[in-house]
Amino acid sequence: MKKTFLLSTFLFLFTSCSPAPVVATPLPPSGAILFQDEFDNNASGWDRLANDVGIMDYDEGGYRMMILQPQMNFWSTPEIDLRDARVEADATRLNGPAENRAGLMCRYQNGNYYFFIVSNDGYYAIGKFSGGKTTLLGQSEMQSSEMIQADSVNHLRADCIGDSLVFYVNYQLIAGASDAELATGDVGLLAGSFSQPGVDVLFDNFVVMQP
Repeated sequence: MKKTFLLSTFLFLFTSCSPAPVVATPLPPSGAILFQDEFDNNASGWDRLANDVGIMDYDEGGYRMMILQPQMNFWSTPEIDLRDARVEADATRLNGPAENRAGLMCRYQNGNYYFFIVSNDGYYAIGKFSGGKTTLLGQSEMQSSEMIQADSVNHLRADCIGDSLVFYVNYQLIAGASDAELATGDVGLLAGSFSQPGVDVLFDNFVVMQP
């Protein structure tokens, strides 16, 4: 068993001596693509690093995270600011332990964020990192699921809508939780290790849509 690890539209009317009425830009329609990246262009803005701790970089048409230390997370964001979002990506284990974590982030702000992760040995979680502390939401520890593929691509989807957080794996609903602390922020990708280093994950087909 896994241990717990660490506009609407507004119309403003003014008096005759005020500027003309202003109408806020309406939200895009549901399903509209807000951002996407297939990682074919290594200048699209994701973090690039390589040192004795690990690697984050574009690799063969994907985005690779390799973690060479135990009990460590890597994450990267494209630097966009959103409130509600549907985030999707494909995650594949290239090498390293199946006891790993790989997933999606939403509402990243000042180092705080929500995360939606799977482990290739068949576990999943929704959680929050806030104030330097990790908290799982709706569960006390990572839970197991047969929906998670050990050695093939896992399609991940996270819906962050209001205080609702919903997680899909391989197009199947797997978990949901509620939390209102983080209202807006960036989206992104995350991978990490537990007790064994060498986690090596490739992400592809990253897309953010209006829910």
